[in-house]
Parts: sequence; structure tokens; C-alpha cells
Amino acid sequence: MGDLLGVAVLGAGHMGADHIRRLDRMVNGARVAAVADPDAARAKEAVAGTEGASVHTEAEAALDAPGVEAVLIASPGPAHEEALLSAFARGLPVLCEKPMVPDSAGALRVVEAEARLGRRLAQIGFMRRYDTEYRRLKALLDDGRLGRALMLHCVHRNVSSPPDFTSAMLVNSSVSHEIDAARWLLGQELTAVTVLRPRPSAGAPQGLLDPQFVLFETAGGALVDVEVFVNCGFGYQVRCEAVCERGAARIGDDRGMLVTAGGSAGAEVPQDYLVRFADAYDREVQAWVDATRRGRVTGPTAWDGYAASVVAEAGVAALESGTRTTVDLAALPELYAVTGR
Repeated sequence: MGDLLGVAVLGAGHMGADHIRRLDRMVNGARVAAVADPDAARAKEAVAGTEGASVHTEAEAALDAPGVEAVLIASPGPAHEEALLSAFARGLPVLCEKPMVPDSAGALRVVEAEARLGRRLAQIGFMRRYDTEYRRLKALLDDGRLGRALMLHCVHRNVSSPPDFTSAMLVNSSVSHEIDAARWLLGQELTAVTVLRPRPSAGAPQGLLDPQFVLFETAGGALVDVEVFVNCGFGYQVRCEAVCERGAARIGDDRGMLVTAGGSAGAEVPQDYLVRFADAYDREVQAWVDATRRGRVTGPTAWDGYAASVVAEAGVAALESGTRTTVDLAALPELYAVTGR
């Protein structure tokens, strides 16, 4: 195992367990060296059948475990800041699931800590940048054949929301992916946000404002709208249409198997983001492993994570106030001047 990158995975829940499986079975050049989760039984279950992985209940112990050369953070968002700073202190490259840090103040502390190091160690897990359709759309927009992008129309639907899901989380959890995707696709910062609230769906839990319609303005004069509906009941859907000066392009149309029977035809609809974006997650982690083994850090930056947190906070403020809210970003550190988007 000496030639494999030893990875400590922090968090053994839904996302963490999937990454453990991915590192063990799908990704080349890496192995799971350690796993940390406060629930020891869950951590042991997640690494069952994984050779050579030590199990810990504390993140620090996993970071210091023998053979650990890099860190994948898949713990709950509030634990990310401490984990990132601990990894920085040890000089360990990190792939951190979104949100990098849920609050913008904490996210800025991470950015400032990495900037003081003078080199990048963190890649943030905005996996849509690795999805084949999103990458094709990005290339199309970048080559300019359709002219300037005027609008992005986005859809983000989930079958149902977890029991503890709040109205604010539609923006700062679900829509955070659209926030990063819009910044990346357009190459522009988001400057203001408005949230409109239709009458809640009968399928939404009591008190949850679901669905919502989120409208972003950009520094380049484009508009981005997002329909977010986390209790649609029928499947997981993510779509994006770019409307440009000389044409439009849409991604995310259902591509599942078409079944014809009993006088009707129907297509499968993914029920989970781990199904819809399985290939993107595989590509993301493989790219991170490959870059780390070369001594490089690529992909979404800590600044991208910070920007997403700031925009999400403005979105929650807009949701609560019912008014247009501007986005106030800190000055871009020199470390991210080239790779900030």
C-alpha cells in the first residue's frame, strides 16, 4: 500500500460512507487509512471490508493516524472549520464537502488561514463542476459561440426533506450548489439575491416554506433564477438552462431507462443525489487524488467555499425579510486571484 495515497475520512454518515466506498473500490491511487466519526459503531460499519483502515471517534486522532497523507471531510458542516484548520496545521491536503463552513465569518477565517500559508491545501466539494453535462455547458459558454450569457434558469428538486430541514436550508444547503455552479459557469460573482415564496406545497412539512424561487443578480448583468422544491415527491431533479444572445442550451433532462408496459411509457427518475451525480463524485475524488499525488491542489478553492457561504447568508436574509439583499464579499486574497472562480 506504500504507493497509495493514505486518506483520512472524517464523517461516516450518508456522504462519508459513500466516499469510503468510493476510495476503496472506485478510485485509483488511494486507500482509506483512517476514519473518524463520533459514532464508533457507524464508523466500523462504514469501513467493514476495507483493509488497513483505523477507526477513531475524534477527528484529530484520525489526522494523526499512521499512513495519513490527505483528508476528506464529510462530517456535518459545523465541524468543518476546526477540521480544515487542523489539516492546515499538519500541512495535509483536504477535499472538504460543501458547505466549506456554514457561516461566512468562519469561512473567511479558513480563507485567511490558507492565505497565510501562502499555498493552497483545500479543494471544496462542489461536484457539479465534474459532471459531464455541466462541463459541456461550461465549455460552450466559454467559447462564446452563443454570445454573452443573459440568464440561467435552474431547477433543484428533492423527493423529500429530512425531519430537521428548515426553510433557510432550502437556500443555504440545497441552493448552495446552484450558487457555485452559477459563479463557475458565468465567471461572475453574485451581487444580490431576492427570494420569493409561493404558497407552500401540501406535501411540505408544517411550517416549511417549500418551494421557493430564488433570484440572483451577477456582477456582469446576468440573472440566475432557481426553483428549489425539496418535497416534490417524485424524484431528484437538477436542471440548468443558459439563455444567451444567440442561442440557449439546457442540461439535466431525465436520461434514465424508458420503460413501456401496460399501454404507457415512463422514464426512471433518480431518487437521490448520490445516484444522479455518482459519476461526478467519482471524477471529483479521482481528480483530487491525482492532483494530490502530484503535489498539487486543483478544483474549487476555499474562496469559492467562502463566496458560497456569503451568498447563502444573503439569501437567507432575503428569505426572512422579503426584500432584495446585496452580497458583500471581502477583498480577494492574492492566493486566489487567478483561481477564485
